[in-house]
Amino acid sequence: MVSGPSNGLVGRGAPADVRRGLRSSSLWAVSREGVTPQSEDFSAWYNDVVLQSLLVDRGPVRGTMVIRPYGYRIWELIQADLDAKIKEAGHENACFPMFIPESYLKREAEHVEGFSPELAVVTHAGGKQLEEPLVVRPTSETVIGEYMAKWIDSHRDLPLLLNQWANVVRWEMRPRMFLRTTEFLWQEGHTAHVDEDDAMRETLWALDAYEKVSRELAAMPVVPGEKTPGERFAGAVRTYTIEGMMRDGRALQAGTSHYLGTNFAKAFEIDYQDENGELTLAHTTSWGMSTRMIGGVIMTHGDDKGLVLPPRLAPYQVVIVPLGRKEQAETTTAKAHELAAELKAAGVRVHVDDKRPQLSPGFKFNDWEMRGVPVRLELGMRDIDGGVVTLARRLPTVEGQGKEQIPLGEVAARVPAILEDFQAFLLRRAEEFREAHTAAVDTWDAFTEQVAGGWALALHCGQTSCEDEIKAETAATPRCIPAAGEAAEGACVKCGTPSAYGKRVIFSKSY
Repeated sequence: MVSGPSNGLVGRGAPADVRRGLRSSSLWAVSREGVTPQSEDFSAWYNDVVLQSLLVDRGPVRGTMVIRPYGYRIWELIQADLDAKIKEAGHENACFPMFIPESYLKREAEHVEGFSPELAVVTHAGGKQLEEPLVVRPTSETVIGEYMAKWIDSHRDLPLLLNQWANVVRWEMRPRMFLRTTEFLWQEGHTAHVDEDDAMRETLWALDAYEKVSRELAAMPVVPGEKTPGERFAGAVRTYTIEGMMRDGRALQAGTSHYLGTNFAKAFEIDYQDENGELTLAHTTSWGMSTRMIGGVIMTHGDDKGLVLPPRLAPYQVVIVPLGRKEQAETTTAKAHELAAELKAAGVRVHVDDKRPQLSPGFKFNDWEMRGVPVRLELGMRDIDGGVVTLARRLPTVEGQGKEQIPLGEVAARVPAILEDFQAFLLRRAEEFREAHTAAVDTWDAFTEQVAGGWALALHCGQTSCEDEIKAETAATPRCIPAAGEAAEGACVKCGTPSAYGKRVIFSKSY
């Protein structure tokens, strides 16, 4: 368990020589006590895992985090895949200021009202009070809208397809690493179009891109759908989301895409001259995916040993642990690096754990299990003499298949397929978990029982006041109207008035 505010075994109150010794030994980085079991306290389990697996450290300001190299590499892999999709679809990356004049936000009334409780505002700079307060961006619709209005003149300038990789600030009262932090990283797409049809195609394209990243990289079987009016983004006409189920049965909103209509175009005068020479308001969109995705990966796949990383998002897909001491260690380490070179040539991200001779092999095995590495290769003199290496999966993918011996000459050829099998296994396991914890309900008693630990598919009237009552009594909210939901009609599970959407709505507690 993590002690105090530090990220290691000993708090900052420990003697300096003890702390220095631990830091120099890598014991500082990993606890021998393991993590709190999920069944005992899922929230404590999560906090233990993000710190002990070296993904983050606590920032110096309440609610902030330091993303450590291991955690940031996961974000880089998400970023690279999504950025390629964004550019392939014709978008261009740009960078806008993080300080936004307060007056910009006030120009779209619903938008500023929705974000007001979360705003961080700068009132003094350079030793003086500012003439106008500056808001640290919670999102960039307003500042980008200002520049869209400057850059768009004619229908020939449309569509304008922009994307920004940035940090944003939303003041959180109950922060949690990756899930809700005062400052976080994300991408935000902002586009302008000639009409609603073109803008809606963009909105749904972004949603589809997010679903692919979630399923194909993160092995998270998210459900795409539309938000109810009470759950829409502030200032949007329609909001779409991808929702994933975590291993405690709660939902995580992993990405959103918004059709903004002409709301921001009116506020910022984003208009263009159409083919007939008449001024027409543009239709705009915005969409975003953040480092919250990393939290989703942790809670979708992790277990009581720590992280379980999908191979496509693992900083190290394979870790090789050479065994033995002195002369034996020299031989096994040399062979481990030969294997690593072969795996790298086969496109595998691999690491040789040869810099921690003071740690036992068992400690290293537990360490890499904690950090979620998909495949571990154990290489001792006996293995080399037998012409094999011992391969250990982070999880058995089929009954009894956890460890096996592979001929040394076959490792580079076989490991990529083993990694792909593991990726598919995690997606399948998560789908099965979601299905086992989702149920259609038609009575209020069944609803309250179901949302206590899973997702309820229920008919809903669509009234915000009814949603508020449901949340007050159960802590559950409507996560989405699933795009692939089957047709269904009837009475609202709470108030009994006719359902509004022609299909069931997913309700759940959420992060």
